[in-house]
Amino acid sequence: MKPKKCLLALLGSAILAFGLYNVHALSGVTEGGVLGMTLLLHHWFGISPAVTGLVLNAVCYWMGWRLLGKEFIGYSIIAGGGFSLFYALFEQFDPIWPQLAQYPLLAAVLGALFVGIGVGLSVRAGGAPGGDDALAMSMSAVTHWNIQWAYLITDLVVLGLSVSYIDLKRLACSLLTVLLSGQIIGFVQRFKSPEKKAVPENT
Repeated sequence: MKPKKCLLALLGSAILAFGLYNVHALSGVTEGGVLGMTLLLHHWFGISPAVTGLVLNAVCYWMGWRLLGKEFIGYSIIAGGGFSLFYALFEQFDPIWPQLAQYPLLAAVLGALFVGIGVGLSVRAGGAPGGDDALAMSMSAVTHWNIQWAYLITDLVVLGLSVSYIDLKRLACSLLTVLLSGQIIGFVQRFKSPEKKAVPENT
């Protein structure tokens, strides 16, 4: 395991936890996959995503172990554990934008940026901060689909369950979030830095 990738996975999990706590958890705009499930459980049972995220991730990761290897598991432990630690840390402070609850469309776009960039960085490092990320990476490896389409399938399932506590307007914003975040994850994962041109030596 490379230190640079470990730091990248931690950075991604920090961005993800920040966005989930300061945007999704307060605005009523949810996410799909395990992220959305943690919010669903938080709403109905009051269980912190710091706890449910860790448990659900542990249940999901084993599915990707054979396809993606031990290195994937190592980076995923760093990303998933980092998410739980960062979320627990952010819970010690008041939310930065409590007024976002009044602007679900803005929350949907802003939340998609945090989730897309955060998860995208962790996936780029080779790990999954959430169980749905592990599942999407496994589905992508098996089907050779771009990863954003694998995310879309799992996200739609969780959004269907979220109808039980989210009104249609906010559910529409949540759908916008998962569509945008999935595309951003795919972009960040595939993004290639422009190669530096060789500088000719002076003769």
